[in-house]
Amino acid sequence: MLYIVATPIGNLGDMTFRAVETLKTVDYIAAEDTRHSKILLDKYEIKTPTISFHAWSDERKLEQLVQMLVDGKNVALISDAGTPGISDPGFLLVREAAAKGIKVVPIPGASAVISALCASGLPTNQFVYLGFLPLKKGRKTILDSLKEEARTIVFYESPHRLLKTLGELDQFFGQRPIALARELTKMHEEYFRGTAKQAHEHFTKKGVKGEFVIMISAFNKGKHHHDTEDFVAG
Repeated sequence: MLYIVATPIGNLGDMTFRAVETLKTVDYIAAEDTRHSKILLDKYEIKTPTISFHAWSDERKLEQLVQMLVDGKNVALISDAGTPGISDPGFLLVREAAAKGIKVVPIPGASAVISALCASGLPTNQFVYLGFLPLKKGRKTILDSLKEEARTIVFYESPHRLLKTLGELDQFFGQRPIALARELTKMHEEYFRGTAKQAHEHFTKKGVKGEFVIMISAFNKGKHHHDTEDFVAG
């Protein structure tokens, strides 16, 4: 059986009882970074053997894990943070396991996308998740195609690209309300709500640290987004 186990996105106290019990009882844990995961496993006294499985793992590692499952071993898949398979290679293992008739069981928990969105102040009834935007090719084409997106837009951004991205968002979305979340569940957790231009000014002065979730309000044909008076920056 393959278990897809969500782990904390920052605060280790967000680990669920079921997740801990699952990681203690499976035969192996497939981890994105075994050294990083050791911090979490040590905290909860989890002694289960770990195997690395990440974006740079070759086909043989995938085949090895699938064969373990076929042979009747129970394997738990974890990522460095959050829910496996969301913007990481976990889906490859899930796909292969399912194709072999292996039962796949999700153990739900933290997800940066959902955590950020639910406290953003933006509509949550519908949203489109983009993962990380392309670094170069096709990036502006994607942003241009989203100008009339009728759902809240959510994507991740790294700190070293944040200011450039906010400049692009100002270019394509203008006064459209946006929200940024960083360091979620950690000591320096922060939300910024306002426009892309205001966010650029804020983080230029304050400095950029931590991974970001960026959320953009949906396009509304009946509103031109000339102001953000109902969406206070801060």
